[in-house]
Amino acid sequence: MKALLVDLLGKPEGIVLFQLIMAARFTVLLSALAFIGGGIVGAVVCTARVSPVGWMNRIGAAYVWLFQSTPLLMLLFIIGLGLPKFTGWDVDPWTAAGVALTLYASAYLAEVWRGAIATIGRGQWEAGRALGLTFLRTLRLIIFPQALRGALAPTVGFLVQIIKGTSLAYIIGFHDLMSVGKRWANAAVPGTEPFIIYPLLALFYFALCFPLSLYSRWLERRLGSAVSSPNAA
Repeated sequence: MKALLVDLLGKPEGIVLFQLIMAARFTVLLSALAFIGGGIVGAVVCTARVSPVGWMNRIGAAYVWLFQSTPLLMLLFIIGLGLPKFTGWDVDPWTAAGVALTLYASAYLAEVWRGAIATIGRGQWEAGRALGLTFLRTLRLIIFPQALRGALAPTVGFLVQIIKGTSLAYIIGFHDLMSVGKRWANAAVPGTEPFIIYPLLALFYFALCFPLSLYSRWLERRLGSAVSSPNAA
């Protein structure tokens, strides 16, 4: 592919485009890691948030408050730069970026899902208790299938925010689209000026995010969303 792009576009344009395409793989992988990890942790936090046990509810609320109030950039600094400096642990950029984005995503996904669950009437919970079901079984068998309809569109929409959030990971040395683009923009090479590289980066992120935005809106129209999507793009 590199030779083909160089033949078509010449140097350095073909090399730049090839490296950006290769770096886009890591942006997609990090986004998937953050979405899956954030979904797992967010499901646990959401369960705590809707739990009838007071102390679990308070812990879930504190978790959401903490990580929604902490900027993603600060999380990346703390985990990727601060933690190795003060503890001596060797935290590689993949781990640091994955953990930071997982914490960030889980707090928001937990609230999206809690909001969807809150739209289900109390009568559904009471029906579960009348059947002798525990809280978790009621949540899994009765509440979750109904809440899924309202949560699906904003969940897909939030994936756009995760993809855009990965662009901050370059500050801790993560090798992604932004990292490669910034390196070329700072290089004293004709044809890689910032006014060329950064619009090109914007096109890459647009290509990743816009289909998801369209899909999220299609889901909202088709299913109806009881929770407003966090994706404003």
